[in-house]
Amino acid sequence: MLSLFKETGLKFLVLSLFIVVFDQLTKLWIINSLSLYQDVNVLPIFDITHVRNYGAAFSFLSDAGGWQRYFFTVIAVVVSVMLTFWMYQTPLKQKLLLTSYSLILGGAIGNVADRINYGYVVDFLHFYYQGWSFPAFNVADIAISIGAFFLILDAVFEHKNQSADKVKAEQ
Repeated sequence: MLSLFKETGLKFLVLSLFIVVFDQLTKLWIINSLSLYQDVNVLPIFDITHVRNYGAAFSFLSDAGGWQRYFFTVIAVVVSVMLTFWMYQTPLKQKLLLTSYSLILGGAIGNVADRINYGYVVDFLHFYYQGWSFPAFNVADIAISIGAFFLILDAVFEHKNQSADKVKAEQ
């Protein structure tokens, strides 16, 4: 059983676990330290603000009546299973791809844990400037965003590698 983790991309699940734990600890800190909607100004453009997100990214469908909690939970569980399978299938040498999968997986599980435990996602990082405000987010959202960026980078580099291999084969 341990060889399954050592010889496959599943060893990157450690990163996913780290993301989930760090995400949940920061959310517990927010829940226990700040009342709902309480702001703590950190910088002129950044507050720590305790908010609840009943929807998805940017509060999409937050006022949909409650069904979205189950919908987004199911989507996150399905994506998590798929990512875990892809991690198992991906060779260890593809570190950027495995890192992207593990970051997305950790973020998805962190947010789904909130949906299951609270019925909403705890967000608290809020950036703004003058009249502009970016929706509050959390550690899980950061992991998902970085994972998505790495996924794009991997696709670009993989395409370049395949193109270079094709040129070499034609010579």
